[in-house]
Amino acid sequence: MPRRILQGVVVSDKCEKTLIVKVDRRIMHPVYKKYVTKSKKYAAHDEVNAFKEGQLVRIQECRPISKRKRWEVLSAAEKQS
Repeated sequence: MPRRILQGVVVSDKCEKTLIVKVDRRIMHPVYKKYVTKSKKYAAHDEVNAFKEGQLVRIQECRPISKRKRWEVLSAAEKQS
């Protein structure tokens, strides 16, 4: 089974080797048929503390690293126009 890859913004880099990444997704409301933005925060592993708050990054599913960390940072992502 392929590993999921998500893209989001780093909202916290205070922990050692850990980033908190906020991933936004747009879903259509079932009744009102309007698009609603939902967001979720993921704890991602960053081995060398390379990424800082505000950066756009790509994260990938991985084996459990700790109680909350099941994602690892792949790379910085480019902004889409």
